[in-house]
Amino acid sequence: MRVVLSTYGSRGDVQPLAALAVHLRERGAQVRVCAPPDEESAQRLAALGVETVPVGESVRALVSGASSAPVDFPSRVAMLVGQFHEAVAAVAEPGGAVVATGLFPAVAGAQSAAERVGARFTYVALQPTMLPSPHHRPFEFPSRPYPAGTTDNRELWEHNILTMNALFGEQVNAHRASVGLPGVVNVRDHVFTDRPWLATDPLLAPWPQPAEREVVQTGAWLLPDERPLPAELSAFLDAGEPPVYVGFGSMPLHGAPDAGQVAVEAARAHGRRIVLARGWADLAPADGGDDCCTVGEVNQQALFGRVVAVVHHGGAGTTTTAALTGVPQVVVPQIVDQPYWAERVAALGIGAAHDGPAATVDSLSAALEQALTPEVAARAAEVAGGIRTDGAAAAAGLLLDPAAP
Repeated sequence: MRVVLSTYGSRGDVQPLAALAVHLRERGAQVRVCAPPDEESAQRLAALGVETVPVGESVRALVSGASSAPVDFPSRVAMLVGQFHEAVAAVAEPGGAVVATGLFPAVAGAQSAAERVGARFTYVALQPTMLPSPHHRPFEFPSRPYPAGTTDNRELWEHNILTMNALFGEQVNAHRASVGLPGVVNVRDHVFTDRPWLATDPLLAPWPQPAEREVVQTGAWLLPDERPLPAELSAFLDAGEPPVYVGFGSMPLHGAPDAGQVAVEAARAHGRRIVLARGWADLAPADGGDDCCTVGEVNQQALFGRVVAVVHHGGAGTTTTAALTGVPQVVVPQIVDQPYWAERVAALGIGAAHDGPAATVDSLSAALEQALTPEVAARAAEVAGGIRTDGAAAAAGLLLDPAAP
């Protein structure tokens, strides 16, 4: 059986599919991953022996402002839908399966390809707030604010249908007509399907009950990382007390050019050394002190076990890895689902949620003070024991044997 996994997003969107691909391949499936051509994701997939189909433009180039040419929003939507339809349709097979996540237009293209080829389609959300529920609000697109004064979540999700139709409906339906598929009235629910999957840990990010929608929660799709830490980083870790890790992943942080130095000073206020991950914002300390080690992309699973706290943006993957490692967290949320992860970290008592995306030395130092307590360390270790590690294996089993309970 051939399974096509599809996403358009940063490494945090690609990594879960890599985990699923490994488990599917172990069960004898043929796997292809359609993903953007960003180097770090491509290298990771290649190291795992997963066959990759590069689709579209580099996501890093888009978020960093280094894109080759400006494209208006409707044209970019249409382009992504078409690119992912073409790529997925070229490798999918009748009776096979297509699993998609990432930006909505890319998911819509993958869905139409599965429909046209005759493959089963599954949409997977990497955070609960992507899916309609009376227990949380939908993400608000900056260009489409929701009606002032509306607080009922059910009403907001109904309005979200109108928003998604306005932003994506014309391009999705034009594409469907071009490939011989009928138009749809509600593009959101058609693409998300009436039985989406949720690839999050039930303890860390549960699907809230009572629920009006059937959602299959598999657990987070985690990939064991056996890569050794760089020699320079290992030497730094061995040379003193456990440091604070600071990294903001794929967030460009255009409005916070001094974020690296702010983090360094906040950690120093607590007498802590720092491991600073450059990330897509290319963070770097201003003074180059010997209490700071700057790193590129590294094995977070190995590194987090050797730090005293993790300061990050609240991406699903980083939050889950830190929770599984049992290290206290400080989440400085930037966009979309990251405020949700900050709230969950605080609610579980495994760290602190920074108030807003722009940290100062004082505000980040205060958040670190909350996280660096014995009570939070003990709670983080306790919660770590309840995090499931079999989510990708469970999803692979469901995909290859849909009749299984």
